[in-house]
Amino acid sequence: MSILSEERKTLLRQIFSIKMGLCLCLGFASGMPLFVVLTLIGAYLRKEGVDLKEIGLFSLASFPYTWKFVWAPLVDRYNPFGIGRRRGWIILSQIFVFASIFIIGLFDAKNQTMVIAVITLILSFSSATQDIVIDAYRREILADNELGLGTSLFIAASRASSLIPAGLSLILAEFISWEMVFYITASFMLPCLVLSFFLKEPLSINAPRNLREAVVEPFREFVTRKGLKSLLLVILFVFCYKLGDSMATALATPFYIDMHYDLLTIGLVAKNCGIWSMIIGGIIGGVIMLKIGINKALWVFGFGQLITILGYALLAHVGEGSDVSPSIWLLAAVIIAEYLGAGLGTAAFVAFISAKTSKAYAATQFALLTSLSAVPRTFCNATTGYLVESLGWENFFYLCTVLAIPGMLLLFKVAPFNSETTD
Repeated sequence: MSILSEERKTLLRQIFSIKMGLCLCLGFASGMPLFVVLTLIGAYLRKEGVDLKEIGLFSLASFPYTWKFVWAPLVDRYNPFGIGRRRGWIILSQIFVFASIFIIGLFDAKNQTMVIAVITLILSFSSATQDIVIDAYRREILADNELGLGTSLFIAASRASSLIPAGLSLILAEFISWEMVFYITASFMLPCLVLSFFLKEPLSINAPRNLREAVVEPFREFVTRKGLKSLLLVILFVFCYKLGDSMATALATPFYIDMHYDLLTIGLVAKNCGIWSMIIGGIIGGVIMLKIGINKALWVFGFGQLITILGYALLAHVGEGSDVSPSIWLLAAVIIAEYLGAGLGTAAFVAFISAKTSKAYAATQFALLTSLSAVPRTFCNATTGYLVESLGWENFFYLCTVLAIPGMLLLFKVAPFNSETTD
């Protein structure tokens, strides 16, 4: 009993440690600007009468999130303000994020759309830079056995942050001016910005001595440490592990509409069940990873996210060809299972990427792997509409389930079940 009691105390100390608190705070700071770009700015422009074609072009402002690996070596190499590579870049990027959100509402959406577009691009670039350095900082402060929980808490806080720009801010816009809405939204970044001034800089391990080394060494280090074959297998795994799950949810809202659910049901049931299930799944996954490790979690959670895709197929089987929507309880159960599985799988997946990076070149290696993981999903998700038109919803979800299998098979090579570490 004393051994079990001591293990429980150790587990609780890890869960409620300062480092885990930092992961929560930094996760919120990392996630909120993205949802400002994806949701709040578009709502502001449309409510002010901006043409849909112009609003659609604003999606181009999110390209820094996909291409952040291009300037990640600068984050690894340079030390802004001379106060530490990680701390300096966190402060600098958060200042730009805060300022960008704060001033958007000062400009007339109808007549100064181009100015808002430039500010949105600056916001995206600053936010993507913040992601680069925060991912590196999280990798450096967490021990290998803490990566699972720390990553899970970070992702949970990032998703929860959407409740501000995609929820609270939109509600406030019904009662106060857009200028005040953006002031208030920006103010949610202030606690994280203040906290950043008090962060302890991680110990640097062989920090790049020049820009050339910052660009070349991350790749050379990985190949030297793992071998070229291992690098290629990791890249292939990063491509495949979340592919089926990502495609299954790419057209979620149109699917619910085709199943004859009204918008009120979609808003109250689908969206709330989805976001909270992902948050809870991520947190549970992190705690489980403390006990079983990242490798086993990739297997267990990966299988879970694969099986839960079939819930959508069941929903389509019941609702396709019918004029009546399936039971709301079935909808809720399917969404909870799918997003719980997705939350668990994402937590293990990002923890795996973290474990694969070197602390010395964490910014560049992490940015590269996360950017690569977005590329196939972006292109494959673009085909989902054509696939649904050709196959129908039910067969489409069966295809998504099949596409999740290669990622699971690659686990035999990149993360054997009985291996204690991903290295």
